[in-house]
Amino acid sequence: MSAIGVVSSCSCLRPSVWLLKLEMQKMSSLGLHTAARCAAKDYYEVLVLGGGTGGITMSARMKRKVGAGNVAVVEPSKTHYYQPLWTLVGGGAKQLATSARPTESVMPKGVEWIKSRVTALDPDKNCVWLENDTKVSYKYLIIALGISLHYEKIKGLPEGFHHPKIGSNYSVHTVEKTWKALQDFEEGNAIFTFPNTPVKCAGAPQKIMYLSEAYWRKTGKRSKANIMFNTSLGVIFGVKKYADALSEIIKERNITVNYKRNLVEVRADKQEAVFENLDKPGMTEVHQYEMLHVTPPMGPPDVLVNSPVSDEIGWVDVDKETLQHKKYPNVFGIGDCTNLPTSKTAAAVAAQSGVLDKTISLVMKNQLPMKKYDGYTSCPLVTGYNKVILAEFDYDAQPLETFPIDQSKERVTMYHMKADMMPFLYWNALLKGYWGGPAPIRKLMHLGLK
Repeated sequence: MSAIGVVSSCSCLRPSVWLLKLEMQKMSSLGLHTAARCAAKDYYEVLVLGGGTGGITMSARMKRKVGAGNVAVVEPSKTHYYQPLWTLVGGGAKQLATSARPTESVMPKGVEWIKSRVTALDPDKNCVWLENDTKVSYKYLIIALGISLHYEKIKGLPEGFHHPKIGSNYSVHTVEKTWKALQDFEEGNAIFTFPNTPVKCAGAPQKIMYLSEAYWRKTGKRSKANIMFNTSLGVIFGVKKYADALSEIIKERNITVNYKRNLVEVRADKQEAVFENLDKPGMTEVHQYEMLHVTPPMGPPDVLVNSPVSDEIGWVDVDKETLQHKKYPNVFGIGDCTNLPTSKTAAAVAAQSGVLDKTISLVMKNQLPMKKYDGYTSCPLVTGYNKVILAEFDYDAQPLETFPIDQSKERVTMYHMKADMMPFLYWNALLKGYWGGPAPIRKLMHLGLK
């Protein structure tokens, strides 16, 4: 079933389809497409670091402001991935290939693609350094470098992934191993982990757990599976409304949750996972596993650690309402690499992109930024092969829901929005710079209720 077909089947979602059609008409009229890149210059009016979700989105928006030839994106990867789909890839519901497109195909037409890696930032001189000691200067800088995975901080990884029974939905190299481990499960402990660091898409570590439980029910193996969620956190989810709903699901499906447990070692040859008890530092416990899903420790990219643009940890230090850098007014940040106190998701990037667009427009006119980001983020909590709880919330961990229904309930429509509509929106609207999150839909819904 197509994304539009699914959404149209629910009357509460019809306004989103209407808005989407308008955006598609805009894009069609502008004739957006891609072309080959030419050699890099040494100066750009807008320089974007990173060709992930935030970088491509903002380069498309900046192209319309200053012209394609005045915008460049620094990105070494040849392939762009829609990573939110990897939960379903790990659960066998989608193919990995459907999450990938050549970077060249998503780069806005005419925008310079600098196929290199940034090695240093010098905001005092308005320039960055790339590999081979190449210097590129800018008038405005947008930092969208994402977040780094650190499997190596767990003893025994990443080499442990060469063994069976272990996978991780967070890497293109290991997500299909999750599906293999899920299929090969026979009997014993199935352990799903959450690290003692910030992560992107904080709901993903438990989404694959619910999919696994559903798969084993379907294949008659559920009674032989002892499902454990070992999380370094003290709660199942940071927003009480959704945490309460998840707690009921966990109870109904007989899942064990061990709080304040951090994975510190994997002995893949013995199928053993070692966890530290964070309430009793230094004390560890060993669990045998038949399946292990690892969510790795994460942190800021190395180039940002000890950088002038970063805070003491290494996250880009931006104003949480405007996304403008706190010290350098011509520097901006978006997405996972920033210290914005909200959940790191693609939905958050979408909302941030609309605000940042307005912020940069005003800064270019020597005016103070007015638009304020409220911390909106979203986590479609997949709880089965046709069920999703759509969590949406703000900086204060208060629900900020789009639809006039109780979104803490599992819904088939929300699953299809996650699996079918959102990938369509991502490739055809967000990356083109035309989707700034669901705020317009939310306003429309509330007007309709009055």
